[in-house]
Amino acid sequence: NVLVFERIREEMKSAKGAARAIELGYEKAMSAIVDANITTFMTALILYVMGSGPVRGFAITLGLGIVTSVFTALFVTRLITVMWFERKRPKTVLAGRGFRLVPEITSWDFFSRWKLWLGISGVMILVAFGSFAVQGLNFGIDFKGGTTIRTLSAEPVDIGAYRAATNDMGLGDVSITEVFDPTFGPEENVAMLRIQAQDETESVTPETIAAVEAALQQAVPDIQFTSVESVGPKVSGELIKTAVLAVALAIGAVLVYIWMRFEWQFAVGAVIALVHDVALTIGVFSELQIQFDLAIIAALLTLNDTVVVFDRVRENLRKYKQRPLREVLNLSINETLSRTMVTSLTTLLALLALYVLGGDVIRGFVFAMIWGVIVGTYSSIFVASTVLMWLGIKRDWSKPDANAGTQFANIDA
Repeated sequence: NVLVFERIREEMKSAKGAARAIELGYEKAMSAIVDANITTFMTALILYVMGSGPVRGFAITLGLGIVTSVFTALFVTRLITVMWFERKRPKTVLAGRGFRLVPEITSWDFFSRWKLWLGISGVMILVAFGSFAVQGLNFGIDFKGGTTIRTLSAEPVDIGAYRAATNDMGLGDVSITEVFDPTFGPEENVAMLRIQAQDETESVTPETIAAVEAALQQAVPDIQFTSVESVGPKVSGELIKTAVLAVALAIGAVLVYIWMRFEWQFAVGAVIALVHDVALTIGVFSELQIQFDLAIIAALLTLNDTVVVFDRVRENLRKYKQRPLREVLNLSINETLSRTMVTSLTTLLALLALYVLGGDVIRGFVFAMIWGVIVGTYSSIFVASTVLMWLGIKRDWSKPDANAGTQFANIDA
């Protein structure tokens, strides 16, 4: 919706009337919407095939969300917009009476200090790799192996009492969280205990699990143990390999798709930006020692925000064939800056609400998404576009060029 409405507002400056602006807005925003959502949908498919449990659930939700939001934006919202226009017949639409995140017209030179931006990114990546080499990641049960115990009690969950009951058992890192669900009744208080495996070759023993249950039973007499799930070290090792493979496949899928839809230079720029975002996210998790599990991998694979900018670059390359590439890139970024900031802000608002109110279970995942939105916005403007400027690009797709582009470029989605 943001992409469509921003395009309608833009077309109002040149189109003959509001009706034509609405028509052109939907028409010209289509390619950016399709490309951005197809790359994310491909990631959802990879997550569904390679993932398990909550990751598959996230993949299904992500895929359904893409399908429904694209359908409503292109058909339902459009129908409502047309019905409103036919009824009101306004002379102008989206005149911008509200506040703006960026000025209406900008002409900032994003490449005047491109070496500085790349230098900052390079230093941050080196720091991320350094932290990863020295500290490593704080792997969760998914990757280390361990046991999850789910409890049910009529008494309110007292995290302090649960932790006190298990503190003297030498269990190492024990994560205790309360599970919130609107379907739970007043006497249904659910908690989740995660106990990491102490040895790389052995799982949490049944005796240890029984001892934990006995200690909790003594602290909370009416407690019930509704489920016990264990992940062995061998399985966790396989999950690490699967996660690495999923990341590689997602990056490869983005590379191939953007290569087919644009040019290989666009694909390289998008992939470098994606790798940049993933590296910085892993670095932050390593530095802050936030627990790293399969859900974080799902968040890593959705960090892709360059397609909208690249779609406008391709459009302007055809429109301004005599302008230098640097000018076209600057123009494209300035033209899409408002929608980039609005989409990032609306996503951040939802993520911040989840981070504050969503509980400890998903806090690491939400933090990865928040960080990803921030660095993804930065990389789509400063990293991907700079790489594209450095590589150069074919300027006229109507003529064959042996030095740039391929036979795959600009395949209809």
